[in-house]
Amino acid sequence: MGLNDRINGQSGGDARPPAGVPTVSPSLPKDRLDAAFDRQSELKGVIHSQLIQELGPRLYNQSVPEIELRRIVRQKIEEALIHENTPMARTERQEMVDELMAEVLGYGPIEEFLRDPSITEVMVNGYRDIYIERGGKLYKTDKRFRDDGHFNRIIQKIVGQVGRRVDESSPYVDARLPDGSRVNVILPPVAVRGAALTIRKFSTEPFTAEDLIGFHTLTRRASDFLEACVRGRLNILVSGGTGTGKTTTLNVISNYIPKDERIVTIEDAAELKLWHEHLVSLEHRPPNIEGKGEVTIRDLVRNALRMRPDRIIVGEIRGGEALDMLQAMNTGHDGSLSTVHANSPRDVLSRVETMVLMAGMDLPVRAIREQVSRAIHLIVHQGRLPDGSRRITHITEIQGMEGDVITLQNLFVYDFSAGLDKDGNHMGRLKSTGIRPAFLGLLKNNGVTIGDDVFAFETYDTAVL
Repeated sequence: MGLNDRINGQSGGDARPPAGVPTVSPSLPKDRLDAAFDRQSELKGVIHSQLIQELGPRLYNQSVPEIELRRIVRQKIEEALIHENTPMARTERQEMVDELMAEVLGYGPIEEFLRDPSITEVMVNGYRDIYIERGGKLYKTDKRFRDDGHFNRIIQKIVGQVGRRVDESSPYVDARLPDGSRVNVILPPVAVRGAALTIRKFSTEPFTAEDLIGFHTLTRRASDFLEACVRGRLNILVSGGTGTGKTTTLNVISNYIPKDERIVTIEDAAELKLWHEHLVSLEHRPPNIEGKGEVTIRDLVRNALRMRPDRIIVGEIRGGEALDMLQAMNTGHDGSLSTVHANSPRDVLSRVETMVLMAGMDLPVRAIREQVSRAIHLIVHQGRLPDGSRRITHITEIQGMEGDVITLQNLFVYDFSAGLDKDGNHMGRLKSTGIRPAFLGLLKNNGVTIGDDVFAFETYDTAVL
């Protein structure tokens, strides 16, 4: 499966797992499979305990190169297996060594999925059920944790690496892996059927505009247009539902910012990967065990205004920080970027209004709408289509107010009229509506011009509007 298939989910509509996805074998009765798993788990538990006791602090010694550490651990595991003198086939022994390596140096049974670049999400529902997302489709694997204690140890290992905590008093947490992958954990009693772990993976190499064009997420014309808008210091919101690729798109268009500008990023868990040298990254801090010391996104937005930023990028606005962002955009901090959860460009406006009211300010709705219409210039809306692909479906201009209503104008719209191919994949693409935006004068004042060919009319099905 190619990189395009991995991101956009163009798996041909086949419900069978792709090659390489572990599935539960039907060749043995479930009770025999469970018995075999229990025997292997007991042996792995014994060897794991021996390794921890023998190697101890050496496992966390940052001065030891990773290659050397892996060599030492592998050698100790093989010696322990020989000492246990348990008969097993060569392939079974090698599998046991790999699983113990993942247990000691990685994240147990999910380690192989985290290392697989074709897998975009890992979901664990209790210690028995591990699911993955590949090509936009979900598949159940035959991997599992030994028990709840084993699962909880891996959870604590993940969140502890970034100074977070999760327990009965604070049963859910957002964290990240060292490679930037997003992690969410929720524990009982809030999670009734057992702890749940969700890991949203990101590419080790940040995607570029060329990648998104190759994935058909957007077109060359739309990419050139967005680059001009970012360089021309327009305020842009990237919207969409969960898992539609908002953060990836935000990361790509953020890299259109000129390299000589100072950028301050603000995130709940640091995920953005920008190539700029003059970059300050801020991250939300949860409260400590006494319920004190929290640093909210809103606190960070306020602080960022005192840091002489050329650009402020908020990973996602989800609360009262929306008011602070609007005020910043309306008071000289233009060129700001962020994401927001919404089902359509029109819904973005309702969401922003609601979040401004969450700031606790008793503002008239019209005053909020006037701020929104003046602060935000462009909405880039992204969706995940039924075939699993992520596509930008609307690039919409906020034109201003007509009475009490904010007026919108679609500049680019995804053409659904192209239909599906024989495999059930969408054949449409993002097309220009032929309308020139009202902010072209603002772009020109900022030294950016856009050719007329960008807005050349392309036929599309008007039903999508």
